[in-house]
Amino acid sequence: MKTKVLDQLDGVLTRARRQTLGDLLTRTRERYPDKFAIAYRDQRLTYQELDDLVNQTAHAFRRDGVQKGDMITVMSKNSLDFVVVNFALARLGAVMIPINYMLTEDDVAYILNHAGVTGFIAPEEFAPILEKSKGNLEIKFRYLMEFPNNQRVSEVLQDWKPLSHLQAGQPTDLVDEDLDDDDLAHVLYTSGTESRPKGVMLTHKSIVSEYVSCVVNGEMSDKDVCIHALPLYHSAQLHCFLGPSIYLGSSGIILDAASPEVILETIEREQITQLFCPPTVWIALLRHPDFDSRDLSTLEKCYYGAAIMPREILKELSERLPQARFYNFYGQTEVAPLATALGPDEQLTKLGSAGKPTLNMQTRIVDDNDVEVARGEVGEIVHRTPHAMKGYLHDPKKTAEAFKNGWFHSGDLGVMDEDGYITIVDRKKDMIKTGGVNVSSREVEEMIYQLEGVSEVAVIGIPDNYWIEAVTAIVVPKLETNLTEQQVIDFCQDKLSKFKVPKHVAFTDELPKNPSGKVLKRDLREQFNDLNQK
Repeated sequence: MKTKVLDQLDGVLTRARRQTLGDLLTRTRERYPDKFAIAYRDQRLTYQELDDLVNQTAHAFRRDGVQKGDMITVMSKNSLDFVVVNFALARLGAVMIPINYMLTEDDVAYILNHAGVTGFIAPEEFAPILEKSKGNLEIKFRYLMEFPNNQRVSEVLQDWKPLSHLQAGQPTDLVDEDLDDDDLAHVLYTSGTESRPKGVMLTHKSIVSEYVSCVVNGEMSDKDVCIHALPLYHSAQLHCFLGPSIYLGSSGIILDAASPEVILETIEREQITQLFCPPTVWIALLRHPDFDSRDLSTLEKCYYGAAIMPREILKELSERLPQARFYNFYGQTEVAPLATALGPDEQLTKLGSAGKPTLNMQTRIVDDNDVEVARGEVGEIVHRTPHAMKGYLHDPKKTAEAFKNGWFHSGDLGVMDEDGYITIVDRKKDMIKTGGVNVSSREVEEMIYQLEGVSEVAVIGIPDNYWIEAVTAIVVPKLETNLTEQQVIDFCQDKLSKFKVPKHVAFTDELPKNPSGKVLKRDLREQFNDLNQK
C-alpha cells in the first residue's frame, strides 16, 4: 500500500514540475494568447491559434494510435506544418526524427532502418522517397503535410493521410500524456563526417536547458521579430532560434530557404529585429545588390555560427550594419547544439573567438589523456552540460567514447586564453599534417580572406608523395576579379610561415555546402584529390 502511495506521489510531483517541449508552448499561449506567433507564406497564427492547431494534430495522431516512444520521421522543407508536427509529437511523447531532404535514398534508408521508424510525415514531394527507402520496416503511420483540404490524394499515396483532413473537427483541449523531462524528444542524425551518420538522442531536458542558454547568452526577448530561413530539420535553426523564440513568445517568419533577396525583402517588410545566418549566407547578403537599397535599420541582433566567420567579413558587416549587435554561437548537435557564445561587445576585442561557455555549460581544453592543458595551449574541447545528448542511438560504444571520463568530447581543437575565451583551431579531421607539422586550415583561410578579390575560401589537405598532405586553397573569387594562383601564394608567403603557404590554389564558382551553410571539405578533398598531379 505504501509503495502504491509513493508511486502516485512520484507521478503527481513529476507532472507538477515537468518542462517538456509541449509544456513550453502551453505556457507561452497562456501568457500571450493573442500575440502574433508564427507566419509562413500567407498563414499567420497567434499563439492561441498555434496551440489549438498543435492540440488538434496531437488528438488526430493519438486517435490513429501514435504513442509515447514511437519513432516518427519528418522529411520536409521549412513550413508551418513542420512547427505544428514538432510540438504535436512532443505532446504525445513520440520521438521526432527530422531528415535532411537532400540525402540520397541510400542514406535515407540507413536512417529509417537504424532508428526503427514506424511513422512517416512529409509533403507529397518527399513521400515517395520515404516509401522507396523503408525496406522491410512496418510503417504504421503516414501523414501528408501542406495538403489543402480540397485536394485529393493521388493513387500512389493512398495510404497517406493529409494532416489538414485529420485536424479538421478535432478538439483543441490540451493533450496531456504521462511524460518526463528526460524522455526522448528528438533523434537528430549527424551530417555524416564518418561513413555513416550517428543518431543523436536529445531529451526534452537537453533541449529546454539549451533554450535557456540561448535566451540568456543571445540576449533574446519576447519583443523580437525573427526570421527562420535555415532548414528547420537542422539543430541550429530549430533549437537555437525557432524553439527559443516560441519559449519566449516572440514572433517569427518562416522562409522556404535562405534566399538573400527574400531575406532582405522580409527584413524590410516585417521590420525584423533578429536574424541568424551561417557565414556563407552573411557573405551572400553582403554581396547582393539589394543590401544597400533595403531598409535594414530594424535589425538589432545578428547571429552567426555553424561555421567559422572570416574576420574580414565580420568587420565589413559591422561597418555596413552599424546598429546591429553580433553574436557568435558555437557548438554541435550533440549539445543541442549551443556550447559557447561571443557577445556583441567582444566581437572586435576578441575577434575570431567562439567566446565563453554559455550559462548551462562547463568547458575544458584537454590533451589526448584528458588532462587539462595550460591557457594558450591547443587541445580538444570537452563539455559537461544538461544540454548534452543522452547518447548515440543503438551505439553504446561510440557513446562511451564520446563521454570518456565523464566529459563530452567534441572532436574540435581549441585554445583558451587567459580571459577564458575559446578560439576554435580546427576540427581534428581538418588539421593538415604537412611534412610532419600540423597546419590549421582556419589560420590559412583567415589570411587569404584578407586578399582583395576573394569572396570565399576553403583550405584542405590533399595527398602528396613528399609532404604527405599538401596545403591547398580552393578560392571563390569576387565577380570581375582576375585572381591568379601565384597572387594567392605570393600574398601568403609575405604573411605566413613557409610550411603554411598553400602548395596549390584552385578556383571555383562556389564551395559545396550542406543546408546549414557548412563547407563540405570532404567533397572538396574528393574533387581536388589529384590536383598535385596536374
